[in-house]
Amino acid sequence: MPDLRIRGIAVHSIVAGALVLLAAPAHAEVPDHPVPSAGCGNTAVAPGESLTEEIVSGGVTRTYLLHVPENYVPARPTPVVLSFHGHTRDSAYQEELSEFSGTDAIAVYPQGLVGTDGETAWQGAPYSADVDDVRFTGDLLDELERDLCVDPARVYAAGKSNGGGFTGVLACRMSDRIAAFAPVSGAFYPQGGDCEPSRPAPILDFHGAADETIPYDGDEARGLPPIPGWLAGWGERNGCDPTPVTRDLGDGVHTVDYGSCDSGAEVTHYRMDSVAHDWPATHPNPDSDQPAPIDATPLIMDFFADHSLR
Repeated sequence: MPDLRIRGIAVHSIVAGALVLLAAPAHAEVPDHPVPSAGCGNTAVAPGESLTEEIVSGGVTRTYLLHVPENYVPARPTPVVLSFHGHTRDSAYQEELSEFSGTDAIAVYPQGLVGTDGETAWQGAPYSADVDDVRFTGDLLDELERDLCVDPARVYAAGKSNGGGFTGVLACRMSDRIAAFAPVSGAFYPQGGDCEPSRPAPILDFHGAADETIPYDGDEARGLPPIPGWLAGWGERNGCDPTPVTRDLGDGVHTVDYGSCDSGAEVTHYRMDSVAHDWPATHPNPDSDQPAPIDATPLIMDFFADHSLR
């Protein structure tokens, strides 16, 4: 599985700790001088385990599932992947579904709150709770940087369905702290608000043409846009060429790429004719017993590895 594997280390002394300088993965354009977070040097972590943690945000106690990779080094700045569950789901389901805990990144699965329909959800959906999940995400990143050795320039967000829609909200509102975004079967409701990113935001999107929950062609009654229209919006925001390039990869899979984007942002999309409202995987997963023609998670990790805030 492609990952954000660290190739080399150089150590310099600093006050009360060590500044570790990493060489980039061979396929990434990432400078080899990451700035360590405040948590670098903290050894009170449990590599290889998934633990539920608490944080207070906006006066509300929130939880998240945290997985620190087995090869975690307390002095080595490590990438972070935030993975947001879908409507009615939870953080444990999202961990099993997205499988980011099998990568070399610190994998974080935030827990959404119960919304107006009695089910868990994220900000930006008409049924979400009246809380500021964008603030929660920022507070969570602050805590991760205090407690763990994080590379703040290599923080990423992915999500499924309503969690994918919230990933889109974060691309609009937190592109200053999150380097790249990967929605899967995203529900991009208008309740997400205006989209004015502070910089071009790299986007990798997946959506099944057979999705009946969040239709590929949109749902006017719910305000859901057609996926091609949503992609075109990001192509325009990122200053890309207005006409995307579509490629047929076989097995009913097509890619749509907006090229020549500002700051190398990229807007890339996978359309899968046979996939429904599922996280695509070439093996059975909690969403579907039927293997998909592509495996989203390694493609997401490869995309993330190519983008940094530096």
